[in-house]
Amino acid sequence: MRLFKWLVILLIVGFVGSILHYTLPQRDVVRILDAYEKRMDVAANSFFWAQADAGTVTNDTRDVRFIDTIRPDGSVMVYRNEDTGFGWPPYFKFDSSDLSAQAKQLVSSEAEAQWVAVRHYGWRNKFFSIFPNATSMKPVDGPDATFIPWFNIIFFAFFGLILLGIYRLLQKFKRDRIDPVLDDVGETWDTVEAGGSRIGNAIRGWFKKFGGH
Repeated sequence: MRLFKWLVILLIVGFVGSILHYTLPQRDVVRILDAYEKRMDVAANSFFWAQADAGTVTNDTRDVRFIDTIRPDGSVMVYRNEDTGFGWPPYFKFDSSDLSAQAKQLVSSEAEAQWVAVRHYGWRNKFFSIFPNATSMKPVDGPDATFIPWFNIIFFAFFGLILLGIYRLLQKFKRDRIDPVLDDVGETWDTVEAGGSRIGNAIRGWFKKFGGH
């Protein structure tokens, strides 16, 4: 039973952690190689895509903006550039066209590298054609630029307070509602056991009394 309990807890923690890791913003320092549009079918894996530009019709097949980049270590990262609108996750992004124009202005060569901090959410998975969604970008001085994730720090602090509050409420509910019921059940069971013991003693006494004759 204890193993099952911990398995359920691990599954819940893993599920919540995956959602947070996908949804919360991250920053990559990259060099932009290209910014373009590409016709994509997004029906099968539509959960990992946002939507067409705000104010346009959403279809399974549509033009999607992409930003090709390269990291300081030489690895390639491709971002999609889609509006999120009022959907999930709640980035309220409506400026994918402007972001595409900004990305084209920041394209640079290896000889004259312009490093850019790209803020994004999501995962990159080549097998399922999943791309992180770029939400903003800004030029930085070099590939070693670092950032303090203030939003994530504040979010986890607030999230921790919520979990602590829920834990305290559950403790109070258990103390006020569940424990008294368990105590009553225990007392009832003790009474039943005591009554059964008296009945058993009486029956044994009866058999001894009349069995001797």
